[in-house]
Amino acid sequence: MYRQVRSNLPVQTRSLAIPPHAPHTLKLAQVVSVTDAEGPGSRFAIWFQGCPWRCPGSCNPEMLPFEGGESVRIDDLLRQIELACEQGLDGITLLGGEPFAHAHGASLLASEVQQRGLSVMVFSGFTLEQLRAMPEPSVSELLRHTDILVDGPYLREQPDTQRRWIGSVNQRIHFLTDRYRADDPRWQRANTLEIRLIDGELSVNGFPAQHASSLWKRIS
Repeated sequence: MYRQVRSNLPVQTRSLAIPPHAPHTLKLAQVVSVTDAEGPGSRFAIWFQGCPWRCPGSCNPEMLPFEGGESVRIDDLLRQIELACEQGLDGITLLGGEPFAHAHGASLLASEVQQRGLSVMVFSGFTLEQLRAMPEPSVSELLRHTDILVDGPYLREQPDTQRRWIGSVNQRIHFLTDRYRADDPRWQRANTLEIRLIDGELSVNGFPAQHASSLWKRIS
């Protein structure tokens, strides 16, 4: 399953309102405990279930509804992250769905992760300016505990072929702490695609090249 949800629809039509759930649980669509395809270094990647965006041609349409997914307790997820640290983990990456539509739980998780010495990378369809203008305290908290923010909607007509892990040229990379740098050569390396077969279930994550779309369709 290719975990990248973006949209080219106007942001002003979006709302962060989501169905209520327990404050210390997260609605997740997928987790990959160790991946090199979702940000710098080895990362624990988390895809949220539910997104206010409606992305034409989304690779993850099953992640758009707030219904579905799995409710996971934050403390249980932290135990999984701590186990993954034994394999050498740099941090976590939050993807969508839209992470900021789950900002309360996501901010609690991000805070705990940083206290453990790990970094936090977040992909959002909202721009940094839009997020900073939102009144929800949990949005500000999630930003406060984010090291790298990739912002802006994905525009499939403008694919980015220069920067690793970035979907389209309009999206920006914000280094919100000094933990990472823009001149890190890892941003210029080729994207990768990871395919796993575990207990008979096939999963795919990463950023496939444009010429690999036919392969992707056969897998999915």
